[in-house]
Amino acid sequence: MTRIVAGAFGGRRLDVPAAGTRPTSERVREALFSRLESWDEVDGARVLDLFAGSGALGLEALSRGSASVTLVDNSAAAVKALRSNVNKNGFSNVQVVRADAAKFETVHSFTLAFLDPPYNIDAGQLRNVLAHLQRFLEDDALVVVELSARTPEPQWPVAYRRESSRKWGETMVWFLTFSMPTGSVEA
Repeated sequence: MTRIVAGAFGGRRLDVPAAGTRPTSERVREALFSRLESWDEVDGARVLDLFAGSGALGLEALSRGSASVTLVDNSAAAVKALRSNVNKNGFSNVQVVRADAAKFETVHSFTLAFLDPPYNIDAGQLRNVLAHLQRFLEDDALVVVELSARTPEPQWPVAYRRESSRKWGETMVWFLTFSMPTGSVEA
């Protein structure tokens, strides 16, 4: 069972697609959000949750005071679970988008983004997603990337500066700050 850990919607259960997703554990989410809240990154944030699956990361942020959340996943089963989670829990200020993470479109800009791709994502695919994502990030946005602890640190695109990383069991979380270099556009 996956549920929201804390905040206004703490304890609410979330549907999880039967296959193809790996929801971030409650223990990791609690530790992750403790860190994000200590940095004052959650309250009022405009959040993007890529590879959303059940939406556990984005909806946890909403429960803890984020202003809005956009949940993006390419799987029909995941989008069905996302819509169910939003509807049955009465969440507002949530947009669900079915799209590839490297091709989604939105009119929104984000101050906090979560990327929780499949652990077997190719380094080139991850780089493409990050390159596409920068079109929608505000300057100084925080990007949180969750990968397997066995995965070597990716080579981050130039617009992303690694702030820190943290290992929780089999999960490695990278904290990146987005800042477009002056006068350049990265492809």
